[in-house]
Amino acid sequence: MASIAVPRLVSARWAPVLKVLAMLWLVLAAFMVVPWLVLIAERDGDARAFALSLAIVMGAVAVALLLTWRVEIELRPRQMFVLTTLSWVTVSGFASLPLILGAPQLSLADAVFESVSAITTTGSTVLVGIERLSDGLKLWRGMMQWLGGVGIIVMAIAILPFLKVGGMRLFHTESSDWSDKVMPRTGGIAKATMTVYVGLTGLAVISYWLAGMLPLDAVVLGMTSLSTGGFANSDASFGAYAEKPLLLWLGSLFMLSGALPFVLYIRSMRGAPSALWCDQQVRGMLMLLALAIVMLTTYRVMSGTPAFEALTQVAFNVISVVTTTGYAADDYTLWGGLAIVAFFYLTFVGGCSGSTSGGMKIFRFQIALLMLRNQLRFLIHGNGVFAQRYNASLLSDEIVRGVVAFSFFFFLTVAALALALAALGLDLVTALSGAATAVANVGPGLGDVIGPAGNFSSLPDAAKWLLSVGMLMGRLEILTVLVLLTPMFWRK
Repeated sequence: MASIAVPRLVSARWAPVLKVLAMLWLVLAAFMVVPWLVLIAERDGDARAFALSLAIVMGAVAVALLLTWRVEIELRPRQMFVLTTLSWVTVSGFASLPLILGAPQLSLADAVFESVSAITTTGSTVLVGIERLSDGLKLWRGMMQWLGGVGIIVMAIAILPFLKVGGMRLFHTESSDWSDKVMPRTGGIAKATMTVYVGLTGLAVISYWLAGMLPLDAVVLGMTSLSTGGFANSDASFGAYAEKPLLLWLGSLFMLSGALPFVLYIRSMRGAPSALWCDQQVRGMLMLLALAIVMLTTYRVMSGTPAFEALTQVAFNVISVVTTTGYAADDYTLWGGLAIVAFFYLTFVGGCSGSTSGGMKIFRFQIALLMLRNQLRFLIHGNGVFAQRYNASLLSDEIVRGVVAFSFFFFLTVAALALALAALGLDLVTALSGAATAVANVGPGLGDVIGPAGNFSSLPDAAKWLLSVGMLMGRLEILTVLVLLTPMFWRK
């Protein structure tokens, strides 16, 4: 690396990082072209905003590639930590440009909040009157979440296990079990992932359209369902189609599809059709969903709601929260105290590792239960030796440490963020649920302000900046960001 002639403006150590960032910005620019062409066809004024945004992004790409054109992409662990964080931060920043320059003319805080929420597939929004946005901007909101979703899958399957973050090394694959160098093997996993992701998205779009959804809504909701993002083309979210139970059930199915491990889809395509069902975390998530749906459906039926209506609404909203999609088909905070507490707990769960969903992830709760069971055994049989297995594999000390460390810092981050929001004047419910939904990348919080029937527009700018940081930290598994704050990381 030292022998490469790198311009003095970029050190040889970080030049590969800048070059990869430039490629990611180029992908973002390519995505911007689609809504730009739609707006040109509509002769909408937002076309100028996208043209200017494209020019800014392409200018950044040109400068970065000019500075690094002779650099070979060969990344080491420390460079990967920096790249992972900077990629999400810079892409979110550039993605906010059409929101600043376009018809909404959002403030910097609002635009960044909206784009971070989109790219991290959180689904929280500051926009009011979404129905009045141009078709291009509606499409852009969906495309940001779709782009963020595929980035999340690649990061979860290929990058985080390599970096030994949060116990995710438990889910090794042939494509992610790397020794020292990262980039050479990304091609295979990216291609297989994109095949599955595009295929499921296309199936969702067609299914929504055939079931009676407007074409643009079918496209946007198809993208945001598979990315477990939660953006919709209406202030009512998916509730705009609440009178069509078939669409709610289809939405539940595709949200669930996005929350399953994509590496298992790939294995199923390669001759192991039972891979999904045989996976311990998949079975665990399905059991949790079934338990929550049965409990809350019974609760609603006892409150006088017709059985099928109760089952449809409960299933949709529970799956939406557990998969961290964040659609709302009904204001579940009006269902009663049990429902409010249950949905707050479900906010933290998340889907499976290697999916587009956020949250703690099912496997961490399962490993915690295994550790608890073994601890109880030790109390009874002090000299016993008990093997801890997960998915038929022995749990190493490294994985257990990763799970414990991540879990501790996850809740510490939520607590610190809630405290900071409370210091800004937010009430307890808004501060606590806002912090939880940001770090877990769920979307709606609880209460009258940021609940399923509200949004984040009325929060002070400082709160939006804090929540944006919380969304990024939650999406990057927290430890990926925290390691950059340690002095030892920057020592040679």
